[in-house]
Amino acid sequence: MSNSNSLTETSSETFRIEKLVYGGAGLARHEGRVYMLPKVAPGDLVEAVAKKSKSNFVDARVERMVEPSPDRVAPACPHFAKCGGCNYQQLSYDQQLHWKRTILGELFDRAKMKLDVEIETISAEPLGYRNRTQFHFHDGKVGFLEVASHKLVPVDQCPVSSPKINEVLAVLNRISKDHRFPKFLKSLEVFTNETDVQFNVVETNSPIAKHFFDWLAHQVPGTKSGAIPYTAAGYDWKVSYRSFFQVNRFLVDALANVSIRNLSGAHALDLYAGVGLFSLPLSKQFERVTAVESGKVAMFDLQANSKQYGVENIRNVQADVEAFLTDFTETPDVILADPPRSGLGKLATEQLARIKAPELRIVSCDPSTLVRDLAILLTAGYKVEEMVLIDLFPQTYHIETVTKLRLS
Repeated sequence: MSNSNSLTETSSETFRIEKLVYGGAGLARHEGRVYMLPKVAPGDLVEAVAKKSKSNFVDARVERMVEPSPDRVAPACPHFAKCGGCNYQQLSYDQQLHWKRTILGELFDRAKMKLDVEIETISAEPLGYRNRTQFHFHDGKVGFLEVASHKLVPVDQCPVSSPKINEVLAVLNRISKDHRFPKFLKSLEVFTNETDVQFNVVETNSPIAKHFFDWLAHQVPGTKSGAIPYTAAGYDWKVSYRSFFQVNRFLVDALANVSIRNLSGAHALDLYAGVGLFSLPLSKQFERVTAVESGKVAMFDLQANSKQYGVENIRNVQADVEAFLTDFTETPDVILADPPRSGLGKLATEQLARIKAPELRIVSCDPSTLVRDLAILLTAGYKVEEMVLIDLFPQTYHIETVTKLRLS
């Protein structure tokens, strides 16, 4: 039986890349169909082969560069062509920012939501920024996964990761060939403040014994078994195993400052509060703050961070945000939300529309879910007063924004 959404590979065709779209691909048109091609630059002329067809476009694989775009540059990483970690190293950093702004605007246009504000852009060093990186292991090798594949790309250096993480990578490359290294360990996350190192097991086929971590601590200077401190936004944060913390070591301060700037009042509600990156600074600007976080470990960190600085005007609530908002009867001066990539979602957004706080601040790492959530809030009477693109993820398609909304 044939599948209407499948397409066998055909002979190569020539495509001119028109633009970049959200998700990292370049868009081209051929014989009335839309094609998506990875790691291309607008203006590239390429030969490509169709891989598979989806409902409204065709995925394709580049076979040969016929004519490179004048905007194309040499990637910083020799593994860029295969590695699935980065999308935009073929573009200068100015071009990356240009296309992220363009893509953001187009997402609003497609949703028929006109932005009447200019998008402010904040950026920093585009390499060496990651304080948290996940490595994969296979047959004594360390690296990342190929684009749309489970095949390993071995690496000895990652240009977007911090110097300390690259030090750890060198050690992992050495010890992964040792008989003491567990062959069933599939992926390991490294988090660092450039002095201390925290390891988080992401995927394994069997439990990892304690003696492996003891051995790892001897191999990697600075390894900590528990929480590590992280200095940012004027505080020394306690960040435990599995607690979320922003990955761009150059822009954490900027994100915190933009998210809470020009705010003050009696009561602020901080949703998805994490370890308190916004809650603690808000406590200086508001008489009281309610911080809502569903994660037990992150809530313990938030409480410890508040206690360390003698902050007593934060009410910490460990709860699911949707459930909390459903029962919430107050109207705070401002609600700040930093949801996961899946966004606020319909229920939480509808509850925000019901509560009608005079001002909302939404920190988003996915513009497609942001647009979906804003559609409900704009219908409820909110207006976008400010949008800031903070480029926390250079070399990738990910777009981080802070949106200020006011009830009209």
